[in-house]
Amino acid sequence: MKKLSLVFLFAIALSGYAQDNLTQSTIQAVLTQNQDQVVQLAEAFTDEQYNWRPMEGINSVGEALMHVAGGNYYLASKLGFPPPEDVDMTSLDKVTGKENIIAALKKSNAFVLEKVAMVKNDEMADEVDFGFMKMNKLGGLLSIMEHNGEHKGQLIAYARSNGVTPPWSK
Repeated sequence: MKKLSLVFLFAIALSGYAQDNLTQSTIQAVLTQNQDQVVQLAEAFTDEQYNWRPMEGINSVGEALMHVAGGNYYLASKLGFPPPEDVDMTSLDKVTGKENIIAALKKSNAFVLEKVAMVKNDEMADEVDFGFMKMNKLGGLLSIMEHNGEHKGQLIAYARSNGVTPPWSK
């Protein structure tokens, strides 16, 4: 009985912690799915297709993927998490080649996913100037998720235009 009581108390404590971080863990779950699908799309394109763009003046496949990577770092930096020291935000647009782009994307994905969990509950309402608008930190976390989802949609359109089926749709 004593062991059962201890297990019960431990379970209650864990559920309280999980609820305390419900927002962060929910955003992480949705963001992880978006990130995984963007990486699957990135891997499905051929090397040559990385230079494809729907028209002049619009990001190519590779540029769109690097835009996602840059957005991850930018939005996280506005939440108070500067990019890793080995990431130069001003040269991200110079990354080329399928393997290099996928590696940069995965690195930015892991970085931003970790930082989502580091935003404390009592900071969620704190106002942040993101440059394009002022909103609270929760809005910033949602923007990270939405930005990844927006460009997943863009990359789905790029894929379909190039005869590439999104891997999860097969």
